[in-house]
Amino acid sequence: MSTLKIIAGTVYGNAQHVAEQVEENLAEQGVDCELESDPSVEDFTDADAILIITSTTGQGDVPPNLEFVFSDLKDDAPLLKDKPFAVAALGDSSYGESFCGAGKQFQALLVELQGKPASEMLEVDAMETLEPEKDVVDWVNSIKDKLLS
Repeated sequence: MSTLKIIAGTVYGNAQHVAEQVEENLAEQGVDCELESDPSVEDFTDADAILIITSTTGQGDVPPNLEFVFSDLKDDAPLLKDKPFAVAALGDSSYGESFCGAGKQFQALLVELQGKPASEMLEVDAMETLEPEKDVVDWVNSIKDKLLS
């Protein structure tokens, strides 16, 4: 069975909560998944598939708990060799161009490292939804087969 690494990038805990709900939902379906809030490069290279659920901070920046691994991935450039991945970005569209910036950065980096996107990046706008966990759980369920293939 494939192991899915769920990587949570959070500032105030919202993305962590969403990631926990996704993990619970997938576990109930028998999916082997592990949630990481302080990941290493090995969490990316050892996983069979990767799901990033991240908020954005500052001017479209990666949350502090993912800054080091993001930098290490850029520096080490481990090839992901068509490893399936998906990115769910939580943001607030009132921030303009920096909306979902961390998710966009991770999407671009994982493509550059030759990962295989299972889907277009999901953008969840805090201006439009009060329950981002529902949107993300539904989206993950809709792409689960491609992500775990």
